[in-house]
Amino acid sequence: MAAGRFVIASSSRIWNKSKTSLFSAAPSLIRSPSVHRFQIRSMAASSHFKKITIQRDDTSFDAYVVGEDNAPGIVVLQEWWGVDFEVKNHAIKISQLQPGFKALIPDLYRGKVGLDVAEAQHLMDGLDWQGAVKDIQASANWLKANGSRKVGVTGFCMGGALSIASSVLVPEVDAVVAFYGVPSSDLADPAKAKAPVQAHFGEHDNFVGFSDITAAKALEEKLKASGVPHEVHIYPGCGHAFMNRSEEGVKRRKSMGLEDENEAAVELAWSRFTTWMAQYLSA
Repeated sequence: MAAGRFVIASSSRIWNKSKTSLFSAAPSLIRSPSVHRFQIRSMAASSHFKKITIQRDDTSFDAYVVGEDNAPGIVVLQEWWGVDFEVKNHAIKISQLQPGFKALIPDLYRGKVGLDVAEAQHLMDGLDWQGAVKDIQASANWLKANGSRKVGVTGFCMGGALSIASSVLVPEVDAVVAFYGVPSSDLADPAKAKAPVQAHFGEHDNFVGFSDITAAKALEEKLKASGVPHEVHIYPGCGHAFMNRSEEGVKRRKSMGLEDENEAAVELAWSRFTTWMAQYLSA
């Protein structure tokens, strides 16, 4: 893919956005000396979760499971930060939704977590994307082998793009809900989706080509061509990562120049999520 450059100015940050072989427009921080102090912190499992190890091919990875054993399964995919507090919050929320789901977070970064933008960027840049799709497939198979008759996939930002990719590339997936992320055609073409897809985007998301309105509308056209059931929702006044509502998540968004707060939009999105997953994952 030819290289491209997109510059997005926010109230407090300037972002350099460059294409990669797998993202149509992945966020990238303009390089500064702070990048060179890159560090990775280990991630400890929350007491809410059961930690498991899943084997695939010649490798294995940790995953974190919460919810009733025999409930429909949902693979929950991380943002570029890694398996941190926010994706755990989402998984716990999903496990508590009615009629009940079992959430599984695969650790795509193998225990590494970025605590600032530079670290997160470094981790995402180093991700084996085809390998991540294999992790998703192995996670779906684990859920189906351990009490879940049907399995959905959801994800946020980087995980949203991977969720849509799974609808194309992972036959075991029965439904997808993606939040503000679209894969590049190098990874997966949504026009070839095989599982129902619901997608959510913020009106003011400025990650050009990845999760802005133009990307959302292009996704909708691709899903129409696929013939699968689909919904694409755009939330007025919302920016990127608007689902992150924990105290820490709100603080982190504001540090990145994302000042919008819309609890009504978040609740509406969760309601749509629940309806979609309940419809397609019911026995």
